[in-house]
Amino acid sequence: MNLSPIDRVDCLIIGAGPAGLTAAIYLARFRRTIMIVDNGFSRASLIPASHNCPGFPEGVSGTQLLHLLRKQAEHFNVSVETGEVTALKRTGNAFEATTAGSVESNGASPAVHAATVLLATGTADRIRNIPDWITGIKRGVIRLCPICDAYEAKDQRIAVLSSSAQKGIKHALFLRSYTPALTLILSEATLEEAERRKLRRAHIEVIEDNPRNIRVLGEAKPTITLSDGKELYFDVIYPMLGESPRSALATKLGARCNKEGKLIVDRHQRTTVPALYAAGDVVDELNQISVAVGHAALAATDIHNRLDRSRT
Repeated sequence: MNLSPIDRVDCLIIGAGPAGLTAAIYLARFRRTIMIVDNGFSRASLIPASHNCPGFPEGVSGTQLLHLLRKQAEHFNVSVETGEVTALKRTGNAFEATTAGSVESNGASPAVHAATVLLATGTADRIRNIPDWITGIKRGVIRLCPICDAYEAKDQRIAVLSSSAQKGIKHALFLRSYTPALTLILSEATLEEAERRKLRRAHIEVIEDNPRNIRVLGEAKPTITLSDGKELYFDVIYPMLGESPRSALATKLGARCNKEGKLIVDRHQRTTVPALYAAGDVVDELNQISVAVGHAALAATDIHNRLDRSRT
């Protein structure tokens, strides 16, 4: 739907990934007026094939899943507006969002007024020193989610890259049950002796080094060049270097987040700002499609009930 600056919707959804589109479907079926704005950078679009997404026994790519969700939303007259919400503020008992990238004919940036807002903005992986990493993901030699795809990488030579000892050890131990050939490469982190013993017992090779170069294209296998020039070859690389939740719109309004920047919500997906909700990877460290969809169902239902209560 195309809205003028004076229009007000029941809910503005920011982000059209699995969480945002699911919430839009729910709210449209609740006969709520909604607007969904998306900047076109859903993390889900990077998935070459998910084999643990319920209902797809042969697997489904991220782009295919997003296409199907948009097609389902269209059945209920939901359209996705392309653009970026650059600012969000409270105006009385509503929100006002400033958008960019989708402008009106007079050249002004449209303002959207909404009784409630759902942030489904996701998170961005911190990928350093890996040229062509997106192409590497599509080829299956760079993987971002051990929970999603460790099964597909079983029995292969795997390297885990991490700048955090705690997170690197956690991911390496998880992946160890899938392969006997696992190397943990730690940069900017120092292991304690107890941690070294734990990794030795698990037969995980540990290298403490800041790699000089990582190549995933133009080689027979992904290649990691260490600082001394030594080259290591793997089948799969997991760059577990952290992530950046896209939570700034909420935190600028005073919404609380944890030390990783993930928004803190209650069991109905409410943030600490009244009428502001969040769902998906911007909330939970378990970055899973099924989790995002569940968040969306909870949030959309509570939004609908909240709007009903506000009328009485």
